[in-house]
This record gives sequence, C-alpha cells and structure tokens, in this order.
Amino acid sequence: MADLLVEFFQWGFGVTLVPWFATLLGIVVGILAIVLPLLLAVAMSVYMDRKVWAGMQLRRGPNVVGPWGLMQSFADGLKLFLKETIIPASANKFVFLLAPALTFLLALVAWAVIPFDAGVVLSNLNVGVLYLFAISSLGVYGIILSGWASNSRYAFLGALRCSAQMVSYEVSIGFVLVTVLMTAGSLNLSDIVMAQKGQWYIFTPLLPMAVVFFISALAETNRPPFDLPEAEAEIVAGYQVEYSSMAFALFFLGEYANIILMCAMVSILFLGGWLPPLDWAPLYIIPGWIWFFGKIFFVFFLFSWVKATVPRYRYDQLMRLGWKVFLPLSLLWVVLTGVFLLLTGKIPV
Repeated sequence: MADLLVEFFQWGFGVTLVPWFATLLGIVVGILAIVLPLLLAVAMSVYMDRKVWAGMQLRRGPNVVGPWGLMQSFADGLKLFLKETIIPASANKFVFLLAPALTFLLALVAWAVIPFDAGVVLSNLNVGVLYLFAISSLGVYGIILSGWASNSRYAFLGALRCSAQMVSYEVSIGFVLVTVLMTAGSLNLSDIVMAQKGQWYIFTPLLPMAVVFFISALAETNRPPFDLPEAEAEIVAGYQVEYSSMAFALFFLGEYANIILMCAMVSILFLGGWLPPLDWAPLYIIPGWIWFFGKIFFVFFLFSWVKATVPRYRYDQLMRLGWKVFLPLSLLWVVLTGVFLLLTGKIPV
C-alpha cells in the first residue's frame, strides 16, 4: 500500500513522500478502506435481517424510508445519534462509556487479517487465526465491564450469562480451528483458502466441524436461539439495558460487525474464501472478492433464517450443548483428523 501511494503522489501531484509517512498513510488508507464499507455492510445487514424475518413471518418489513425501505437503518442510526446519552446516577461513568467503545473497537480490529481476495488483506499475518482467536477472547471484557459499570442487577446478570456463554463456545471453536489448521498446515488465512482450491473443506470429512463452528458462532455472537444474555422476557435486554443513544448504537454496531466477521470466517475456513466452487477456468473470470462477499451474504442469510425459525434455548440447554456435545465431538474430531492425515500421508510439512 505504501509503495502504491508513493507512485500515486509522484505521478499525480509531483510530490515525493517520506517513506515513514507513506507507510503511515498507507496504513490509514487501508483501515478506512475496510472500516467504511464495513459500517455500510452493518447497516445493510440490519436491513436484510429485518426483511428475512418479515418474509418468513408474512410481513412487509421496512418499506417506507427510502426506496424499498433501504434507508431505514440510516434513519435509525440518525435517531440514536440525536438522542441524549443517559448515564445512571450510581454507574461508574468512565467504565460505563468505555465498555461500548471497547466492544466496537475490537469488532473492527479483527478485520485486519481477513483476506478479501488473493493478496487483498490489510495485514497478512502468518498467525492470523491466533490473532482472531485472541481478539474474540478479548470481546468478553466489553460485556463484563458494561454489566458491572451499570450497577444494575439485570445488566450484571446478562453480563455473567454472556461471559459464561462466550467462554464455553470458544473452547469448541478452538478445537474446530485445530482440525482446519491440521488439514491446511498453516495459521495464515490466505494459505487456508488456497489449500481448498478444487475442494472446499465443507465437502470433506470436516463437514461436522463446519456445522459445529456455525452453531458456535451463533452462540458466540448472542444470536437466537442463543440470545440468553439479551433475553428481554427475563432480564430486559441484559448487559445493555441501561444504555441509550450512541452508547447503545456502539454495542449494536459491534454486535453486527462480529456477526459479519463470523460469516467471513465460515466462508474462509470451510467455503473456500474467494475461490469459486469448482477449479474451472471460466469461473475465475468473476473477481474473487465477489465470490467472497456472496458467501458472506449466504451465511448471513442462514443466520437470519435461524433467528426467524428456531425458538430460544433454556440456559441449561445452552451450557449442556456447549460442554457435553460440542466439546467432546470437536475433541474427538481432532484425534480422528490426526489419525486420518497420518494414515494417508497427507500431513502438511
């Protein structure tokens, strides 16, 4: 990115950039190139969510603000921006405002290692999977801080539920990632995508792990039927019950950015990322980023489909599924994957 900016300024403006400034400017441009479309994608994903629910429940959904209701999400964002931020009198004001900002920031930082096409990635880390796992683990802090700082029993109960839920399903996600890493032989997300050239992992013996990862992603992002931390019938929105205005909007943006991130991870780990479904030359005419965004769109549709059709779990059912079903299954699959790779001689070097 820095080299391209140097050439652009020399060619277009006759200006020679200092190397360190060109590097800094390249990083800023790269960040904006990811963050701005991501915020737009969040707005459109909320619109799509509502339309999918409406279609499955025989309703119209958003259809008034803008053509086909496309501006409804932006109108909601403007409404939140213009509202007053109310902080409870007994709340810890600094931590109360820090929590949503931290949640939103971590949701954006995770996108730094996501490859959108061959070579199109902000930071092509060789340990990209570990980076994402670390960022997702930090996400629980924003939830805990918000529940504690609100000084509300409902908020604190929701924060405890959310932290227990996220920790429980991160264990299963970790073992699912191990099976993929063993098969691909790399922690680099671009290498994992290229290892699926000709055959996506969802069409291999890793299919059960794809299902486990998808369901765990629902629990990790507090999506129905695992939205116990925000169960309005029991704890009236949980950890974010005391939030309003832009503080609530940051939680909302962070939640949907994490959902889209999980859709991207499903696409990269099991659906071949930017690769077409078949290793057939005519399919490569379509740019890789279009394949990638199409897969994200499809997985997000599955997220919305589940929310519109599956009833909410009880909390004991949620914990039992994570610890007594997914954990043993994913651990068993790690062993079976290792044995299979050993017997077939396909262990990556």
